[in-house]
Amino acid sequence: MSCGTGDCSTCEVSENRGCGVSSVFDWLYQIDSKNSNHQQLIEVQFKGDRKGFYFNTENLKLKKGDFIAVEGEKSGHDIGKITIIGDLVAMQMARKKIDTQKTPLKKVYRLATEKDIKTWKEAVEKEDLVLEKAKRIIQELKLDMKLSDVEFQGDNTKAVFYYIAENRVDFRELIKKYSRQFKIKIEMRQIGARQEAAKIGGIGSCGRELCCSTWMTDFPPVSTSSARYQQLSINPQKISGQCGKLKCCLNFELDSYLDSLKHFPKSKQILKTEKGDAKQIKIDVFKKKLSYVYKTREPGIFELSLKQVVQIIADNKNGKKPLSLEDFILDKEANKVGFKNVVGQDNINRFDKKNKKTRNKNKRRNYKKQNNEK
Repeated sequence: MSCGTGDCSTCEVSENRGCGVSSVFDWLYQIDSKNSNHQQLIEVQFKGDRKGFYFNTENLKLKKGDFIAVEGEKSGHDIGKITIIGDLVAMQMARKKIDTQKTPLKKVYRLATEKDIKTWKEAVEKEDLVLEKAKRIIQELKLDMKLSDVEFQGDNTKAVFYYIAENRVDFRELIKKYSRQFKIKIEMRQIGARQEAAKIGGIGSCGRELCCSTWMTDFPPVSTSSARYQQLSINPQKISGQCGKLKCCLNFELDSYLDSLKHFPKSKQILKTEKGDAKQIKIDVFKKKLSYVYKTREPGIFELSLKQVVQIIADNKNGKKPLSLEDFILDKEANKVGFKNVVGQDNINRFDKKNKKTRNKNKRRNYKKQNNEK
């Protein structure tokens, strides 16, 4: 882990059935908090992104990384790994607005015994096979739903089937078949596309693990305006993630862009010159440059600095007009006033013609060699 502490015991590391979504860094681990009122609060990690908060009513001596048996959601017990203990758990609960008075926390039963671990591992080993059989049953019943994942409870008495469906699904017959086939209690739980990506995991277009399956715990709404503010192309293939929804990372730098855009003129702002009016077509937030073209379809794209554009707008308000935009462009190579035409420089096919000529030359050369040999 590249957290900079050098102590991997403070981070949540993946192990066993995907336990370990690194969503919380325990920055209180070096602080002595034995006198805290929250020492009985425990956060437990289960499969994938599922976590729960529990209360250590028996005052067991527990530490981070221990596998424990906890009270099941409706019946029985489950097995999970302790991720954080104490004050940080209270902060997490406050952030997620969990009210212990309305919904009391479930209990920690005991440290997981060898028998508990054995039963739990047997249940985990069955998940892939059960998922495969469950998908076949859905195909047989021709139900309009997609089964994403199966998670067995630690005591091997219950399984939760996570599914995605656009419309309401009548799965009463499906549950009967599942009960007869797998001989356990069945719970169907509907999730969204983002939750599915978080559970299954994968590699994003950036080459790293998906944020939702590693550190993200919430899924804030993402809109196409986030891409527009960052001057990104509204291409669904480029701005969509593995889940098919807009990428969560579109929001990561949005605030920085919004702060920078406050200093830029609006896109509809017209620059008036003696040669004609010019409209904005593109901005570069980092370089603080703006690109303009004449409304009269005069050839050329003119790249101006933010300072120059602000000066022109101020002059226009005072009734002054510069002669042309060319007066503000300095060609450094020729050291003279002019403009640089940048049309087509961002075209991804700009090198194809050169490669095509090379291929044709090679073909002619190979053709001559073959004829000479004959």
